[in-house]
Amino acid sequence: MAGAKTNKGRFFEDYRLGEVIAHAVPRTVSGGERALYHALYPARGAIHSSDEFARACGLAASPMDDLIAFHTVFGKTVPDISLNAVANLGYAEARFHTPVWPGDTLVARSEVIGLKENSNGKTGVVYVRTQGHNQRGDLVLDYVRWVMVRKNDLDAPAPNAVVPDLAAVVDPAALVIPTGLDFTHYDFALAGEPHRMGDYAVGEVIDHVDGVTIEDAEHMLATRLWQNTAKTHYDGTLREDGRRLIYGGHVISMARALSFNGLANAQMIVAINGGAHANPCFAGDTVRAWSEVLDMAPTTAPGVGAMRLRLVAVNEAGKAGALRDDAGKYLSHILLDLDYWVLIPL
Repeated sequence: MAGAKTNKGRFFEDYRLGEVIAHAVPRTVSGGERALYHALYPARGAIHSSDEFARACGLAASPMDDLIAFHTVFGKTVPDISLNAVANLGYAEARFHTPVWPGDTLVARSEVIGLKENSNGKTGVVYVRTQGHNQRGDLVLDYVRWVMVRKNDLDAPAPNAVVPDLAAVVDPAALVIPTGLDFTHYDFALAGEPHRMGDYAVGEVIDHVDGVTIEDAEHMLATRLWQNTAKTHYDGTLREDGRRLIYGGHVISMARALSFNGLANAQMIVAINGGAHANPCFAGDTVRAWSEVLDMAPTTAPGVGAMRLRLVAVNEAGKAGALRDDAGKYLSHILLDLDYWVLIPL
């Protein structure tokens, strides 16, 4: 039978609650991924840029950027979870457990923890908890995400609806601090800004000022780099307007890099509490970002604090702080709403 050996991806009716999926193709990461990441995004975090700076902060060397680990593990899941996705809807309960170093090999597996068919009978939402491990079996990160997936057989019966109960915020006491991390002798001049955690206030909004116009070529390089094969990012014939949807992780990394201007010392992501891709992003959009300080907490590491931030990516300038309309719906210029914990000098 023609095409019997090819993979058309899973549809909503193909998932089963409790199913564990081992994702194919382990990925060894190296300095090449770091160089390409820093070419794609204006990322300048000192710990992820300099072995010497990282060693002065108690680490063995400069680890890979946190989002390199996230994108790599995420990419492993796409052929099994979101190849036929309409949209990636959100994230929760993400924790970074072990830094990823050049030479590490990452593998991923996911468990289906929720299913809910939509009222139109044509799509449904699949909830998965994904884990990424390194070659030693160490847990690198885990997270929950939920995806709207098409049905192939519209007559397939709807499963019993199960929506997981997810924590709104990762408890700061549960944050995993990299072994040896010490900001006691942190060099603010080399890091790029003088601001420590005590210089910020809960409720403060920071307009990161800068903007980057998204290009199709760069987005396509990013999706290939992370081996993300979701059709909506590759195939311009899927939409009537012929436009490819920009990969949400590309927007996350762009906004995170832009946040350097005002948050240069927010060095390491240790958790993602929640996130939503509020509106689609397309080539030609100019992405800007603003952040809101949501909370602060101490950690057990010397000189290291944890700060909870809301990172918002927008495609219009001059609206820092505006998020939703009076009905509670995201404003049309909001691309990303990401709630996360970072490590920062006290």
